Amino acid sequence: MRGVRRNSIARIPVAKAQDAEPRSYSNTPVGLNFLIAGALYSEGKLAFDPDLSVADANFHSKTGLLVYVRSFDFAGQSAKFDVIVPASSFSAWGLVEGQPRQREMAGLGDPRFRVSVNLIGAPALSVKDFANYRQDLIVGISLQVSVPLGQYDSSKLLNLGNNRWSFKPELGISKAVGPCTFELAPSVTIFTDNTNFFGGNNLAQALFYAVQRHILYTFQLGAWFALDGVYFSGGRTSLNGVKSDNEQRNTRAGFTVALPIDRQNSLKLSASTGITSRTGSEFTAVGVAWQYRWGDGY
Repeated sequence: MRGVRRNSIARIPVAKAQDAEPRSYSNTPVGLNFLIAGALYSEGKLAFDPDLSVADANFHSKTGLLVYVRSFDFAGQSAKFDVIVPASSFSAWGLVEGQPRQREMAGLGDPRFRVSVNLIGAPALSVKDFANYRQDLIVGISLQVSVPLGQYDSSKLLNLGNNRWSFKPELGISKAVGPCTFELAPSVTIFTDNTNFFGGNNLAQALFYAVQRHILYTFQLGAWFALDGVYFSGGRTSLNGVKSDNEQRNTRAGFTVALPIDRQNSLKLSASTGITSRTGSEFTAVGVAWQYRWGDGY
């Protein structure tokens, strides 16, 4: 690769489109606030530009997430605004031109902001009126924006922040059949260029496509279980205008379990792993999240 030193570990940036998140477009009473604190552990193999002489690269990371969500009425349908702030401890190691290299870092990642609006099937209801609501078909849209405020050092190839903006529009479709719910959410992520990539180089990335699929079963007391799947492709990178052979076509699968504790608190457990991979990082992840809600009617 032109202008890039070959004596350091490098990776292809991992897009947030890989996230599998069931119930993103479920109806929610308006006027509620949600505070979510989560922890995610992941480990696996790192992906590299094929032009770099890197082998046997692995990583493990611990990420803490703080999330705030607010539900509101938009043109008679339910909508949500959420903010996600991640902080990570990350360690990677591998062989670069036969020599061992290691990189450790800890700090804040890029925060993400999202607005989700349901278009049909999810009327804006108060907590009291929501007790009589029964889902049929919901269709919604969302836009998530990643802001380049995370930790970034242009002298390093591995960073917690990406030093660029990204925009992820998504369509969500959710259909309830008895206690089961079937969900489909195609999306595309658009990236701005990182104009200060590893010593002043320009890194560009093509559109990144993803499709989430979920099958959920809801129990009578409010607990639910989901089988999650996500397929993503694209994301080919270019360095100073020279394209790399790293277009991604990967599949991941996992599950999510949500357990209500009381009227205001709930616990969520999740796990996922890679199924197929052309290029891109291959990893397994497990997570836990606690949710507290308050607002009108609570």
